[in-house]
Amino acid sequence: MKKIILIVLVIFAVGCKSKEKVVGTKLDRSTEIAIKGNWVLSSVNYGGSDYIKVTSFNVADSKCFEGSEWSFVANNNKGQMALNSANCTNYSSNITWYINKDENMVLKFLTEGVKAKHTNSGYILRVVSQSKTQFQLIDKIDVAGKMTDVVYQFDKR
Repeated sequence: MKKIILIVLVIFAVGCKSKEKVVGTKLDRSTEIAIKGNWVLSSVNYGGSDYIKVTSFNVADSKCFEGSEWSFVANNNKGQMALNSANCTNYSSNITWYINKDENMVLKFLTEGVKAKHTNSGYILRVVSQSKTQFQLIDKIDVAGKMTDVVYQFDKR
């Protein structure tokens, strides 16, 4: 009898556990509006950059993103990005993005012909140091068991 009561209590406790969202979806419209427009990713910096290579967004070496052009459209949360570095393979993609109230940008690279709602993977980056002419996105990566910031510096075109 004690086992049955214990099992019922465990099932009830597990069944009533609140579900947490990984990413808040309440939008920060004022930050989104401030970021709208055309930007150049002017630099990518992280600790140990002289010794390790980081593949950004599963696309290319992080240094290939320096000089890349980004367009953020605030009214529909879409945009485009293009890598155009001389020593790297050219790459371009449509993107979808939003900024939530936690100051995180949720960014997805879209595959041609696939709608954003069918794209299951994306990136969560912290928005910092925002002004009319620049902002930074910070990603966290694991380097030998230590979390390291990758700082993407954007400048207005």
